[in-house]
Amino acid sequence: MTRRAMMVVAASGSLGLLLGAWAFQYIGGLPPCAMCIWQRYPHAVAVVIGLIALRFGTATLAWLGAAAAFATAAIGAYHTGVERDWWEGPTTCSSGPIGGLSTDELFDQIMAAPLVRCDEVPWELFGLSMASWNMIVSLVLMGVWIAAARRPA
Repeated sequence: MTRRAMMVVAASGSLGLLLGAWAFQYIGGLPPCAMCIWQRYPHAVAVVIGLIALRFGTATLAWLGAAAAFATAAIGAYHTGVERDWWEGPTTCSSGPIGGLSTDELFDQIMAAPLVRCDEVPWELFGLSMASWNMIVSLVLMGVWIAAARRPA
């Protein structure tokens, strides 16, 4: 397989993960938490790199794709730790500041914005959450990007 083809395969993997996440969100009715959204950005970057690779299949682009895959895997690993209570997650995944709010204002804030917590697992397969699966698949995609980078032009 050529370097360019390997890069397109890796970028297609990121596109598949993005489409899967959107399907869970819009078809499955599982709104994402903040860290779920963070994991999507590097996948989007990898897809763009894959599109550029269709024209320029350079090793540098492959290394950038590997970095994007590593970034989303790292966020997925962190998110998995938050879900498993290995460490505390960011405050953006729990609730906003409530100091100075009246009871009615607090109630309105709670009712107006659905709270999707990063430390709860809304879906899992074989005991692994979506964040865990994202980490595993992203590490595999990182391997494909690295193999592409090492492949002669």
